[in-house]
Amino acid sequence: MTATRWTPDWFDQGVARQSMVAWRGVEAQHVLSTTRLVDDLHEHEVLEGMLEASKPPAPVMRGHKHYLIYTPFRYRPRHPSRFRRAGSRGQWYGAEELYAACAEVAYWRHRFVMDSQGLADEDVLTAHTFFQGAIDGVAIDLTVPPWVGARDAWTLDQDYTHTHAVAEAAAERRVQWIRYESVRAPGRRCAAVLDVEAVDLVANGTTQQTWQCKANRATVMMLHDQDRHSWTF
Repeated sequence: MTATRWTPDWFDQGVARQSMVAWRGVEAQHVLSTTRLVDDLHEHEVLEGMLEASKPPAPVMRGHKHYLIYTPFRYRPRHPSRFRRAGSRGQWYGAEELYAACAEVAYWRHRFVMDSQGLADEDVLTAHTFFQGAIDGVAIDLTVPPWVGARDAWTLDQDYTHTHAVAEAAAERRVQWIRYESVRAPGRRCAAVLDVEAVDLVANGTTQQTWQCKANRATVMMLHDQDRHSWTF
């Protein structure tokens, strides 16, 4: 498939301040994992302090932000994502609809199973916390002109050549986040936040949900109360 080419002059007309409230899902087993290793709250606090000291430093921020917001920016994952090359600074990803956020998590859980030889024939069970971030800042929106003219470049399955290039060009122009169409849930809109200052935890914090995930090499299921979603790979 030959992707439609985009050109840098699209930034001249395709940059504007925008906002979005987006769902993000993260694994929720960290507290359980550390609790198993200690006998009381004091030991737990000491262990948490040791773990925090072992992590890369938090990004420089103008004010306090919740760890769910700034954590992606402190790491440089070895695997690439849609708008980030392998080994470069992390980004905060979210989706406008909860279903799309679940679909994105499901894709990466399947990738995890398939990339782990010892898990290829196993059912992997995990818990995930979904929460909302309020995004506001200078953005490009790949779902509207002129950017939508290269939609086939932005929505390739695992070829990130064009999305990496546009994200790097956007960062050079101090674009803070990118709105784009989800590849895992076509038609839904997602956000890739390049600048930690452009996202904050939704103030009331009452929208958090815990979902259970069952992943294997064939399917991924996401469950929360009466809500059920399943994907076949």
